[in-house]
Amino acid sequence: MKLKSSRSKLLKRVFLFTFLLLLCWFFGANWAIRSNAEGKVFDQVSQCPKVKTALVLGTSRTNKRGNENLYFSYRIKAAVELYRAGKVRFILVSGDNSIKTYDEPTDMKNALVAAGIPASRIYLDYAGFRTLDSMERALKVFGQKEVIVVSQRFHNERAIYLGEHFGMTVYGYNARDVAKMGGFKTKVRERFARMKVFWDILFGIDSKFLGEQVEIS
Repeated sequence: MKLKSSRSKLLKRVFLFTFLLLLCWFFGANWAIRSNAEGKVFDQVSQCPKVKTALVLGTSRTNKRGNENLYFSYRIKAAVELYRAGKVRFILVSGDNSIKTYDEPTDMKNALVAAGIPASRIYLDYAGFRTLDSMERALKVFGQKEVIVVSQRFHNERAIYLGEHFGMTVYGYNARDVAKMGGFKTKVRERFARMKVFWDILFGIDSKFLGEQVEIS
């Protein structure tokens, strides 16, 4: 009986320790990423510094129901604002094109061209499967040491942390966010994505693909 009681106490302690560790990781990751981005993310285009390239992070053009994905539309609008304000000279769109029938970069390029951005000023990264990939590839494949990331604020904050991890100078221009109820699932996923940032950094996880360098000029 004493042996069983001892094992039970040990298991309870292990469970409690694990729970507290996960709790610290959950809230600590969010705090670290959010506080690190202070002064580096901007809501007004006039606040943004002038850099060579804007990096637009990918998302699907439509949602699962086939309707307009506001995350996509707002990011495109923000990228257009940056270009028209003369804050950037080029736009790098980075997204997922892992299968032929799903092509985020081309969808983003088409939307930008439709909004009046010259096609010659747009570069496509077809292997931006995750934010980590987009940031590392912007530096190591496209040679951009300084960028303005374009996405919603919560996403920009994480992208800045990752970009700085790779040695980049990163700012964020915040696209309009989606209404709280409409973006609830995305916000929940973001909290766990922030936890994974530190997992990836700890274990040295890099981009899935790099490849030959592309000059933006």
